[in-house]
Amino acid sequence: MGMSLTVIIPTLNEGESIGPTIDQIPRDVPWLDVKVLVIDGNSTDNTAALAKKAGAIVISHEKNLGYGAAISTLFDYCRKNNAEIMVTLDGDGQHNPDQVPDLINVILKHNVDVVIGSRSLKDDNDLPSYRKTGIKIITATINSATNLKVTDSQSGFRAYSRTAIDLIHPTESGMAVSTEILLKISNNGLSIAEVPITVSYTGDTSTQHPVSHGAHVIGTTLKYVSIKHPMFK
Repeated sequence: MGMSLTVIIPTLNEGESIGPTIDQIPRDVPWLDVKVLVIDGNSTDNTAALAKKAGAIVISHEKNLGYGAAISTLFDYCRKNNAEIMVTLDGDGQHNPDQVPDLINVILKHNVDVVIGSRSLKDDNDLPSYRKTGIKIITATINSATNLKVTDSQSGFRAYSRTAIDLIHPTESGMAVSTEILLKISNNGLSIAEVPITVSYTGDTSTQHPVSHGAHVIGTTLKYVSIKHPMFK
C-alpha cells in the first residue's frame, strides 16, 4: 500500500468530458495509492454514471448546492478517509490531468502544504482576456489582504497536504470558496507554492455568463477580505 492520493473532481453536467478526464489521471505510480472521487451536483445528464464507469467513486448531491459545497464535501471525505494528499481539478476538460504529478511533487519534495496550478505562469495558455483581467483583479485583492503572493487565486487545480486537509474547513457554498480557502491558508500559517499549468477553454462548459460570474466572485471576495469574518480564522 502506497501513499494515499485522492484526486477529486466537482462536476455538473460534464458527461462529455468526465470519462476522458478520469482516464487521463496518472495511476501507475508504484508508491501512490490513487483514488478518484467525483462529487456530482445533481447533474441532469449521465455524468455520474460515466464517472462510475471510468472507475471513480461518486458522491451525488440531491440538488445542486454549489461549487463550494462540493469542495466542502470532498474535504470532509478526505479527512474521514485519511488521505495524505488531495488534488482538486475541474471535470470539464480545462485542466490537464497529466500535470497532477507536477503539483504533488512540490508537496513531497519541498514539504509545502498547498500547491496551486497557476494559469498566469504559462505564456502559451489559451486564456480569454476577460478571464485574465478577472484573475488579476481578484488575485491582487486577496494578496493585499493576506501575506500571500499568488498569481492565480481562482485556479481550481490545487494540491493539499494532510496538514492542510485537516486545517481547512470550507463553508462557502459558491465560487468564492477559492478565496475562502486562501484566507484560511494565510490565517493558519500554511505554506503555499505555485506551478505553471496549461489550460484549454475549447468547448468551455460553464453555465454562467462570464461577466456576471466574475462580478459575483469579485464582490464576494471584497466582502470577505473587508469584514475579516471569523469563518477565516
